[in-house]
Amino acid sequence: MSSTPETLPLVRTIGIMQPLTWLALAWRDMARAGWISFAHGLAMAVFGGLIIAVAGNRFWLLAGALSGFLVVAPVLATSLYALSRALERGEPASMDVVFKTWFNWQHSHFNKWTSQYWCLVQFGLLLALAATTWVLTSAALITLLAPEPVRTPVDFLRVVVADPESGLFELWLALGGFLAAPIFASSVVSIPLLLDRRITLMQAVLTSWRTVLYNPIPMAFWAALIAGFTLLGVGSLLLGLIAVMPMLGHASWHAYRDLVDVTTLPARDAGLAPVLVQVRH
Repeated sequence: MSSTPETLPLVRTIGIMQPLTWLALAWRDMARAGWISFAHGLAMAVFGGLIIAVAGNRFWLLAGALSGFLVVAPVLATSLYALSRALERGEPASMDVVFKTWFNWQHSHFNKWTSQYWCLVQFGLLLALAATTWVLTSAALITLLAPEPVRTPVDFLRVVVADPESGLFELWLALGGFLAAPIFASSVVSIPLLLDRRITLMQAVLTSWRTVLYNPIPMAFWAALIAGFTLLGVGSLLLGLIAVMPMLGHASWHAYRDLVDVTTLPARDAGLAPVLVQVRH
């Protein structure tokens, strides 16, 4: 097996409105994949509901937990990327793709933790660590600095958001943005890239940062679209996530395909994964 190349793939520049094309392509993929795409959104909505059920009367924890859950959403959408890739190659977008993506591709490489075989898992753990850090930071910030206990969404709006003198909400948003910006830059194309090509975790993250640096305005627009649709999904009692999450997942695959030229990188072949086979260009 050839070694992973040390050079980074080429990054393309795009127009500012290109993210809208990704969303349109995502809806096409959702229509073709059918219930399988929406099942991903339903699973994320149910998981979000479980978070609310556990922390519903402790909104100081709930605010951080929900936003932390969204930090790791790009990893949870991995099989959506695989479905879009299957459709791109003219293959069925079936549950077999989903199962193989999650359960088969590392089955013969348990002893190679330090190699690129486990880079997706490693990146997922890093995102989970970042999400946990934010949950703890958010909870500590609200409980320590709020002038009175914050137990419900109404308390959060009244005590944190609507208090013009405390500055707590501004501080909470600033810290969240400080964490979210590098996470977005690190993950915007890295997970589809890791899924699709044999590349190290560091190479994938650096490539992801380059896409943001080369396309600052379009990627800022893309980040705003992600944030806006996610808020819409959460604000609709999580029901909107059933459509929003698969839409953003499929769109992220098309973002990766538009932004990164992977023709010089070896594909994940059948020796690495039954589902991760050579991509035809």
